[in-house]
Amino acid sequence: MAGKVRAEVQVSAGPVIMFAHLLAIVLTILVFVWVFHFREGLAFRSKNKFKIFNIHPLLMVVGFVLMVGEALMAYKTVPAVKQRQKFVHMLLNLIALITGILGIYAVFKYHIEADIPDLYSLHSWIGISTICLFVIQWLLAFFTFMYPKAEHSKRARFAPWHVLFGILIFFMAIISAITGLVEKFIFLNLGRSQEGLVVNFTGLLLLLFGVSVLLTLLFHKY
Repeated sequence: MAGKVRAEVQVSAGPVIMFAHLLAIVLTILVFVWVFHFREGLAFRSKNKFKIFNIHPLLMVVGFVLMVGEALMAYKTVPAVKQRQKFVHMLLNLIALITGILGIYAVFKYHIEADIPDLYSLHSWIGISTICLFVIQWLLAFFTFMYPKAEHSKRARFAPWHVLFGILIFFMAIISAITGLVEKFIFLNLGRSQEGLVVNFTGLLLLLFGVSVLLTLLFHKY
């Protein structure tokens, strides 16, 4: 009976995985629409300082949050041997790390050029804490799981903590992104505008993406 229940759970995880990937695609489209249609695009150098800021939400949502979510699912869902799953997982997290650092750099650059104080909001506190923890998590994971001379006993002891903190950091990233969207919604006074709907739907879908990734990790076993 227990085996039948587990089989049903595994089968039902397939639509959850597809739903998570679909959400990632829709979120990417929404962020691009917001940045290019409503916010005038991107630029590292511009008289319009908002173009510099726009790099931040694009990289942090698409390049960081979504990439970390995909990395978490990859270790469970990539149809390959465990070593290849591990490599894809680590590579996607490396991409997230690079884009996350670039996204942080962009917002600091914007604050400097627009003469805005740094790290003054709850969003910024959560965000900088998240990226710092992610750097530590990635480095520890690299030297524990990818370094050839790492002891197997240490890997076994560290693995549960790696999984736990990976999930916690992922949800910290989602919380940071949502609080950032709320902050920008209020700052721009978007009200019931079309842009406001795009921002709100982006936040809602980010939450759903996080839940769908968590369900994938809990239920799916390739």
